[in-house]
Amino acid sequence: QVQLVESGGGLVQAGGSLRLSCIASGFIKYINTMGWYRQAPGKQRELVATISSGGTNYADSVKGRFTISRDNAKNTVYLQMNSLKPEDTAVYFCRFTGSYDGWGQGTQVTVSS
Repeated sequence: QVQLVESGGGLVQAGGSLRLSCIASGFIKYINTMGWYRQAPGKQRELVATISSGGTNYADSVKGRFTISRDNAKNTVYLQMNSLKPEDTAVYFCRFTGSYDGWGQGTQVTVSS
C-alpha cells in the first residue's frame, strides 16, 4: 500500500524560507506527475506547482519564489519556498499521479507578518 508523507512545514516570518518534502512509501510502478497543492482556511484547494517529464508548472502567485524538484530514485518531491508571504499560509498537500494516484495528509505552513 502506497502512502505519501509530507514534512517540512512550520512557522516562519515573512521573507523566510521553508523546504517541503513528500516521500512515497511502497511500490509505485511509474509516476507521471508530482505536485504540490495548498488549501487556506475557508478557501478551495489550489495548485501550487507540478513537475513531470514535460517540465514544471507554477501558480502565478508563487512564480519566482517557489521551486519544485524531484528525486525519482527516492520517489520524493520537494518544494523550496523562498520569500514567503502571509498569504502563503495554508496546509500544503502533495499529490502523485501515474500507476498510483493519491494525496498526502498535508503539512501546515504558517507565515507571520
